[in-house]
Amino acid sequence: METDNGPEVSTLCREIQWLLQDVVVEAEQRGEGVVKLRAEMDQLYILWNQRIEKRKPFQYIVGCEHWRDLVLCVQDGVLIPRPETEKIVELVEEVVGKDEGLREGLWADLGTGSGALAIAIGKVLRTRGKVIATDLSPIAASVAEFNVKRHGLQDKVEIRQGSWLEPLEDAKGKLAGLVSNPPYIPSGQISGLQAEVGKHEPRLALDGGENGMDDLLHLCEGAASMLKPGGFFAFETNGENQSKFLVNFMQNCPKSKFQDVRIVADFAGIERFVTGFCQ
Repeated sequence: METDNGPEVSTLCREIQWLLQDVVVEAEQRGEGVVKLRAEMDQLYILWNQRIEKRKPFQYIVGCEHWRDLVLCVQDGVLIPRPETEKIVELVEEVVGKDEGLREGLWADLGTGSGALAIAIGKVLRTRGKVIATDLSPIAASVAEFNVKRHGLQDKVEIRQGSWLEPLEDAKGKLAGLVSNPPYIPSGQISGLQAEVGKHEPRLALDGGENGMDDLLHLCEGAASMLKPGGFFAFETNGENQSKFLVNFMQNCPKSKFQDVRIVADFAGIERFVTGFCQ
């Protein structure tokens, strides 16, 4: 097994326990508990070998990820939603709780992946609130659509395939809110990532260009034209340096239309998010 920041033994123990729980079916036979499996033991061995030898993410093996109060389908080609990204939902909950216009408005989740943010935000909006989620990857768009239907939110969340803001021309200047967890890893650092990430998760969802800022800057420029006055935005970054760079860019750009721009730390204290409002 590789040793480049690989999973700890305790993590692997939890994962194999979850795998077994997922395939075990209990049945009653002659008054005694009988354990049956949804998969043969040789199949389980192949799956676990992919985890150990090939460092395939456990979520791809079982086909889902538990995120907040959601169970989300994931597969090869779709970024696995991260715990730290849950903070964006809390930030949205905070602002919509104070502003009816934001609560009842149209939101966008750009680069939605599995649809995690779009679905979670759709659940916190009021009756007329809606989320449009975009993703360039047809695989991600398909999985996100499946997850939306799985959670019964077809009337709240719409998935559109396309690059960032391109599928949102009809929403220009109308968005109450815009969120994104875009690619922000510098290109040169991808090969040094943990094998589960660098070798298996989609590079399209990881690689943010030479300094990791390509997509973040593109989104900042686009947000100014997409958000209505008073509209809220929240972007996830790689941490302190990127966050500070982004804040400086948004505050000092000659055409800046943003106010109350600030940095928000994640649950681990890393200055990961940049939020603000459109003037």
